[in-house]
Amino acid sequence: MKECIRCNSVMVENLQIGSNGTKIVKDNILKNPIGEIKCAVCPECGYAETYVENLEIIKELVSKENKLIKRK
Repeated sequence: MKECIRCNSVMVENLQIGSNGTKIVKDNILKNPIGEIKCAVCPECGYAETYVENLEIIKELVSKENKLIKRK
């Protein structure tokens, strides 16, 4: 349950942006998207925010990139 940072109301979650949602990809490779950008909207003040639900793949990418940076 997300809470609006402006008015503290409960936000409506799990909404998609556009007709098919927006895919998160790395290096413009569309075969295996990392995840979808979701949207939450406050029904009281209209504030909207985007978020990604499955962060495991993103955490793995950060870990791999950090290892590569340390090697250089």
